[in-house]
Parts: sequence; structure tokens; C-alpha cells
Amino acid sequence: MAMVGRRGEVLALRGWLDEARAGRGRLVLCTGEAGIGKTRLAQEVAGLALAQGAAVAWGRCAETEGAPAYWPWRQVLRTLDLDADQVLSGDDRFKLFEEVTDAVRRAAGDRGLVVIIDDIHRGDEPSVLVLRHLAQQLPDLPVLLLATARDSAELGELSIAERLDLHTLDLAEVAEQLSPATTDTGLATTVYEITGGNPLFVRELARAIADGSWRPDRPPRSVLEIVAARLNQVTDDCRRLVQAAAIVGRDFRLPVVAATLQQSPDECLPLLDEAITRGFVERVDTGFRFVHALARDAVETSLSTTDRIALHRAVAAALEELDEHPAAIASHHAVLAQYSDGTTARMWLLRAAEDAVRRLAYEEGVRLYREALTTRPLAESERCEILIALGKAAYLAGDLQACCTAAGDAAAAAQTPEQAAEAALVLEAVPDPAINATASRLCEEAVAQSIDAGLRARLLALRSHLAFYDGEQGRLDALSSEALTLARKCKDDRALIDALRARQEACPGPAGRTERLELAAEMLELAKRTDNPRAEMWGEIWRIDALIESGRLSAAAEELPRLRTAVDRLGGPVAAWHHDRIAACVAQARGRYADAAALARRGFDRMRSVEPAPATGAYFALQIALAGHVGVSEEMATFATQSFEPPPRFVTMALLSRAHLLLCANSPERAETSYRQAGPIDSWSLPAFFVLPGYVYATLACCGLGRYDDLVVLLDRLQEFRGEHAVGNGVAYMGPVELAIGRAGAALGRLDAAVNDLTTAVEQASTAGAAGFVAESQYHLALTLFTRDRAGDRAQARQVALQSAQLIASLGMTAYAERIDVLLGRLNGDTEHGLSVRELEVAGLVAEGLTNRQIAARLVISERTAQNHVQHILTKLGFATRSQIAAWSTRR
Repeated sequence: MAMVGRRGEVLALRGWLDEARAGRGRLVLCTGEAGIGKTRLAQEVAGLALAQGAAVAWGRCAETEGAPAYWPWRQVLRTLDLDADQVLSGDDRFKLFEEVTDAVRRAAGDRGLVVIIDDIHRGDEPSVLVLRHLAQQLPDLPVLLLATARDSAELGELSIAERLDLHTLDLAEVAEQLSPATTDTGLATTVYEITGGNPLFVRELARAIADGSWRPDRPPRSVLEIVAARLNQVTDDCRRLVQAAAIVGRDFRLPVVAATLQQSPDECLPLLDEAITRGFVERVDTGFRFVHALARDAVETSLSTTDRIALHRAVAAALEELDEHPAAIASHHAVLAQYSDGTTARMWLLRAAEDAVRRLAYEEGVRLYREALTTRPLAESERCEILIALGKAAYLAGDLQACCTAAGDAAAAAQTPEQAAEAALVLEAVPDPAINATASRLCEEAVAQSIDAGLRARLLALRSHLAFYDGEQGRLDALSSEALTLARKCKDDRALIDALRARQEACPGPAGRTERLELAAEMLELAKRTDNPRAEMWGEIWRIDALIESGRLSAAAEELPRLRTAVDRLGGPVAAWHHDRIAACVAQARGRYADAAALARRGFDRMRSVEPAPATGAYFALQIALAGHVGVSEEMATFATQSFEPPPRFVTMALLSRAHLLLCANSPERAETSYRQAGPIDSWSLPAFFVLPGYVYATLACCGLGRYDDLVVLLDRLQEFRGEHAVGNGVAYMGPVELAIGRAGAALGRLDAAVNDLTTAVEQASTAGAAGFVAESQYHLALTLFTRDRAGDRAQARQVALQSAQLIASLGMTAYAERIDVLLGRLNGDTEHGLSVRELEVAGLVAEGLTNRQIAARLVISERTAQNHVQHILTKLGFATRSQIAAWSTRR
């Protein structure tokens, strides 16, 4: 029988189903009040899909607490004949989400797939995260994902492609739904007034009218009242079974109910048949289910408090006997804890929380730990231990504020110095100053107490990390040295790992590279001795960072598989992000731009929900480096013009790199603003590992903006870094330092020095295997030779430019393609400049130091027109910066 009052919704879903089967999938959210017909509509869609040959998979969220993490997705995977435990396993949650997506993709095949997640508002947060992740992939999948919910608030910021808000039935539709039971139009009006057009309520009243239990003088006021009345009509044994099932949950299995009643499953089968006939429950692929959540609620409401408690106790005992999931057992003991001692409930809640964290359902772990804290009696010592566990789970879930709060509360509840130390160690150094302030306070309070050497070393290492993030570079050496000495002395391997990491941060830049390599070797030896993948990961990261910094890119690339092995063993999104960001940096340095962009994006997607600040910083640093060679992507163009609040320690770095990006995007006025916001050079505050990259970004910005006074200062500061390569902690490679020095020298008119430095840069980039930077150095060398124009310069420039052009073409360096073509044209005897009279006038104004806005005002044109004139001049002359225009115009 067709659904009453849902013709439009069914037609819409039919169309979306057709599009999904054609490979254009989407997410549809169906919302409405209880009983409005969401599940019934989903069943209609499932029938349409099956009739067309598509597959259908259901996942039903539990109406009561106690379901295992990812419960609806476990049902979906089982429906698709997949091993849910195998798919929903591992140590990397991002990979787990991808595994679910891949499983859905394979199941869809060519025929298409409909996935229905019913009552997602009841789902655990990890299940909602899977839904969000899958929804992002749907446009390229032959999959229709239908989720039903009371409202959409539970889905947070998810952008819903389509939404169906179900309405109540009107009077005519109520009469149509009642027609099998009665044709009395007056009765239809009465039912409409009672039910308000709620389809479930109307259906239940139709059943009452059909079976003769309808009493017009005493009409029921709710679905609950109807179900309660019907419950009085069944046998006592059936009623007892239905009541036990209601305590188990809306979805239940026969063995659990039978064990609760202390009967065999065979004895319960006739009673189940009676419950099905009476419209209480129905068979589903996972066992049995109440026909609606309100039906289960009505049955539970029929129980006295004494009977309800007794059934919860019996269900808990049955679940323990059947070795069911700890979360299910914990949920029943939690109810019992409201009326008695909560010790047993706490034990099961903690088991369930530990299981959830082990299954990567961190948010569910946090919820269960919090519930455990509500049980009584609870000693302060145990409360402290639970808070420590809660804080660690919150950190893994990416909720740093909850982690910070839990650590503070744990420290306040600590009964021993050791507990206070463990509470402090829940936190890690992060870009958030408020969290770091709490971490520093807890750390110093714990260090002041009498604790063993291993814990003290770990706390000193943490305090050193915090000093690094807070810019207290002067404290790093003393703190990290003391931590490392103590850790080595006490032979505590865990403390040694922490201390080595702290010491590594105290040795930034080229000056600290030798010690960092020694620390890497020690960490790798420790990893080998203890079979510790985390230690192995850090050792490999430090070694690769040092190799990139010294320009040994091939050697760095050869190390990546070893890092990949360590990361795979360790698992988790943070470890995977470290691999991806470093692999992206190596790819970018070697001119494999597409690979670099893909790796950077994957790493960003893994990390942004855990630690958004470092994820965003690393991703955009890599994108800015790419912009110098392949141009500004649409995403980066948007980023360049939007406000962005970096962590306090990275404000200067963000402003300098943004200025360079804005120049790449041909927005010199905005670039000038960004550079000015960084303040005078002597006021700059650059993180220790980013001093050299910061100077390089600033140098490139000053070249483009014609800020010659600052350029002189920066050129002087770069001298100590000659022979080095600019790279910021394995995030983005900026080439040999001589390249920046040579470009600065050319902009300042120091052409002889620039030719020498750029020649060196070509050699250094070639030795490093940095093909894109070979091409860039060759281009600027050829341009500088052409500008100097001494005897033999043009011939040499032509030869170098041809080599650069070949590399630029083969690597796809779109940012340099037009420039090198123009330069070659001029070297081959094209007209001297090809500038129009207006462009010559604009070039002269650039030489006077005018900005685009000032040029526009002088010539009475729009600022945009002035900007276009400047860009045409740059292109026609083969220049990259305004300072080159100024020098050329002055010479003319």
C-alpha cells in the first residue's frame, strides 16, 4: 500500500536514487517528530532500490544506552556481508573512516547502493563522524545515503545536500489512512483532532477501531496510552516477555531476553509470535525490534519502579553470562546505581570506556568516563585516575579544552605526588596559550614535589616543550639538558623518549643539525631496543628533517619508507600526518608538485580535527611554497584575502609568508599591508626552527615590494646561512640560501654578486636534486646576466635560459612559463620592450616608488587598471618584481 501523504517525498527520493545509481550520490536527511513516518519512508525507498536491482544496507541506532561504538555502521557492514570487526579496527581513525568508505564503494559496485542510518540522533558521536566523512565522498559514488533524525542539530556543521522535513497529515490524508478500518468521515475528524495528524498515532487508532477496542467516549490521548491498553490484552507470559525486551532495548536478541526470563529460547518463541501479532515487535535482520521507539517507551512506562529495577538487574546478569559488550552491561548497572551502591556500575563503565578508546571511539570513551565520575561512593584517588583517563581520551578526540579541564581537575584530586605528576602529563604543548598556561602551572607544581627521577625527567621535558611554544628559547637549553641527563641516569626509557624530544627542540636550525642527528641516532637505537614505534617515528623524522635541511633530498626520500613503517606500526592520525607533511615537503622540494599537493591535503584532512592549528599551518606553508613555482591555487587565493589568526608564536611568520603569497597572487598592495603588519625587522618574533625560512619569505617580499632598506638588512642576516638550504622543520622547502641572496642582490643592483650567488644556487639545487629550484635559479641567473649585459652575458644568459625553459616545461612550473618565454624572446632579438606609451608612463611611476593606488590617483584611472598595467609590464619585460621594473626604467 502506498504511503499516505508522502507522494512528493517519494518522488524526490526516487529521483535521487536514479542519480545515485548513475554515479552522483548524495546524503539525504529526513527529519520530523516521533511517529511522523521517517522509518516508513526509508522502508519505501529501500523497496524501490531493491526493485531496481540496487543493494540496501540498514544501520539502526540504539534507542537506549549501551550499544557498542559505531553500532549502526557495524549493522551496515554485516548487511553487506563484511567483517565489521576487521573494517572497524586499527590504530588510525582516519584510516578507519576510509575503510568504511571503501567498503561502501565496493559494495555499491555498478548496481548502486542505498545506505539507511535510522535515528541518527541516537547515534554515538563516532558514528556521526563516519557519516560526515562518507557524506564528503558521495558525489563520486553510486550511493544514496539516507539518515533519519528527530532534528538535524546532532549532525553539527555537516552540509546536507538534500533535506526532507516531514509534515503531519491533513484531514483528507487522515481519512485515507483510516479507510481500511472505517469510512465514517465524522470519525476521521475526531481522529484528526486527537492525533494532530501524526501518522503513527493515526495508525494505532486505526488498529484500535479495527479490533473493536476503540471507545469514542474515552479516546486515548497518546500513542503511549494506546500501547499500554493493548498490553493489557495479551497473555501474562507475553506481557512479561515484552516488558523484559523493553528493558533490553528497542532492538533485542532472543537469547538475551530468554536468559533474562531464565527460560530457553524455544519457550519464548510462541510468546514472541504473540507480541508480533499484537503489533508490539517485528523481525529484523539483527533479531527483533519494537515497531517504534514510542511502543518500547510505552511498555517500559507500564512497569513499576520495583519491577523495572528487577528487570535491569536480570538483564545485566544475562548480558554478563552471555559475555556481551561491556557498554551494554554498564548501561543497566548505571540505572541500578541510581538506587544503590555505584561501585559495580563504575567498574563496567570504566571497562566500556577503555574498550571504546581501544576501538578509536574516543568521544564515546569520554562520555563513559564522565558517567563513571557520577557514581557513588567515589574516593578522591580513584576520581583522579578516572579524570586522567578522561583527559587522555579527550585529547585523542581533539577536544583540547576538555583535556585541559580534566587534567586540572585530576591535579586537584591527586592524593600523591605521583598522581599530580601523571595529571600534569595528560597535557601536551599546543599552540593555544591558555592551555599551555595551565600545563605549565600543573607541571611546575608537580616538579616541586618529591617524585621519582623518571617522572621528574618527563615533567622537565614537558616544561621544555612548553617553553618552546611560548618562545622562551633561553630556557630550552637548561630544561632539556637537565631532563636528558636525568633520563639517561635513571634508565627510564619512557622518560628518555620525552627528554630526547625536548632536547631536539632546543637545537634549531643549521647550527643544531649535528646534535639533532646524534639525538636521532640515540632515539632510533632506543626504538630498536624497546621495539617502540613512537620512538622510531621521531628518530626517523629528525633524521629526514636534517637531510632536507642539508640539501640531501634523495637520501631523505630513501628514508621515507622507514618512516612509513614506523607510522603504520604506531597508528593514529597524528603519526600519519607527520609522514604526510614530510613526504609532501620532499616531493615539493624535488619538483613533484601534484604528489606534494595530494600528500599535503591528505595530511591536513587527517589532522585538522585533532590539532587544527599545526595542521593548518603546515598545510598552508606547503601551499605557499608551491605557489612560487606552480602559481596560486583557488584555495590559496581565497586564503590570501581572508583574515587568519595564527598561534601567537607564528604571527610574524604568517604575515611574512602571506606577503609573499599575495605577491604571487599579484596583490602588491595587500602584500605591502601584510608585510607592514609584521613590524620593524628588529621586532620580529620567529620560532627557532623558522628563522631562516622567515628571512627568505621576507627577502622575496621585499624584492617584490621594493623595500630596499629592509632588503639590505635581510641580505646581511642571510650571510651566516650561506651554503645552507631554507626549510622549516620538515614543512616547506625554499631552496638554497644563495638563491634568496642572489635575488636580493639583483633587486639591489648588485649584479656581479648576484650572478655569482645565483650560479652557486644553480649548482647547489642541482646537487640537492631540487629540480624546480634549479629552474628558478637558472631563470633569475639568465635575467640578471641579461640585465648586466656585459660582453658574453647575453650568450650565457641564452644558454642558461634554454636550460631553465626545458625544466620549467617538464615540471609544469606554470608560475615561470610565461616569464621564461618572454625572456627567451628578448634574448632572441625581439623588440626591446614592447610597452605601450601608457605602460612606459606607469613604469616611470613605479620607479618613483608609487603604489598601484598612487599610480591610479596620478593618472586618474582605477586601481585595478593600474594593477593590470603593472602586471603587463612584468610579463612583457620578463620581470618578477616591481623593483626590477624600477631599475629598468631608471636605466632607460
